[in-house]
Amino acid sequence: MLQNKGGIFLVSGKHRKTYARISKKAIRHNLQNEQARIGDECKLFAVVKADGYGHGAVEIAKIARDSGVSGFCVALLDEALELRKAGITEPILILGIVDVEFVPIIAAEDLSVTVSSLEWLKEAEQRLVQQTKALRIHLALDTGMGRIGFRTVSELTEAENYVTNSELIEFEGIFTHFATADEADETQFNRQLKQFNKLISCLSNKPQFVHAANSATALWHQQIPTNLIRYGIAMYGLNPSGTTLKAPISLEPAMELISELVHVKEIQPGDTVSYGATYEASDCEWVGTIPIGYADGWRRSLQGQTVLVDGQRCEIIGRVCMDQCMIRLPKEYPVGTTVVLVGKSGNDQVTMEELAEYLGTINYEIICGIALRVPRIYV
Repeated sequence: MLQNKGGIFLVSGKHRKTYARISKKAIRHNLQNEQARIGDECKLFAVVKADGYGHGAVEIAKIARDSGVSGFCVALLDEALELRKAGITEPILILGIVDVEFVPIIAAEDLSVTVSSLEWLKEAEQRLVQQTKALRIHLALDTGMGRIGFRTVSELTEAENYVTNSELIEFEGIFTHFATADEADETQFNRQLKQFNKLISCLSNKPQFVHAANSATALWHQQIPTNLIRYGIAMYGLNPSGTTLKAPISLEPAMELISELVHVKEIQPGDTVSYGATYEASDCEWVGTIPIGYADGWRRSLQGQTVLVDGQRCEIIGRVCMDQCMIRLPKEYPVGTTVVLVGKSGNDQVTMEELAEYLGTINYEIICGIALRVPRIYV
């Protein structure tokens, strides 16, 4: 529960004022914008794997459900079961390969699962004999991602024939995943699209769902044959292409990362800060300590990155510790002053893309890396 006391947000039941603030409005905005763009003929599934990309899977799923999505995608069986336990009754597609021994659980919980081999299907059918529900499957096609899926017409034809003749397995969907949908060069994308169309054309009967669109594909490649969109990173308000391609619709980042000053001091010329004494003051400087570190996902290599205090950029000085880091302040600030690590303060803003570029990675890794010990507050 979030409480506002004199402008300071407190988390009820928590004892640390470092938290990730998640905007429900932003999630709704991003989903409704995309649904309006694709129309009612295409189903929108919210991807909430990896604990909702670090935003909290159950809470995000409830917001997405209330926003009108048709279903959900996860990566693991346990992620799907977490949603079912929380009362999410909508369709859930597990995108990863699940050990065939858990087929009875998948069927009993009314889940859909990804399949990429005939051998898996044959063993699954043997484990379904005592089940009252059919197993819903989506056949994965490897058209160039090189991860999972059927690769040839002969493999796919065998799999389709097998599920068509089975009374225990329902052929609900077929899909692929593009490796370069977020890049300006469309050579590899078009190569995969050609292979996808080739494989799809060999089917005797297409299943209910034929899908190939993640966030990037949905944003920049609307010409592909798909009637289901797996909407992931864009739902959270982040551009899947980082800064390479401009998003065709408005995306509102849902997560802010907030902390506060817990200690403020003045250091003298020659004084050092943090492990390894890698920072040495050249003058009298005000230094603030923030209760967040690499155990929270605030990476050690963020030394030199800036955060916002009172709308001003403040550099992280010295090495980021496990639970704390230090910043150089422009003047003395009182303990308890808000520090914005990601988000807006005054006329400035620190974005996930900025952190990703500083670290030489992608925004996905930043948000997924925020540790569970950082509370998520939904506003």
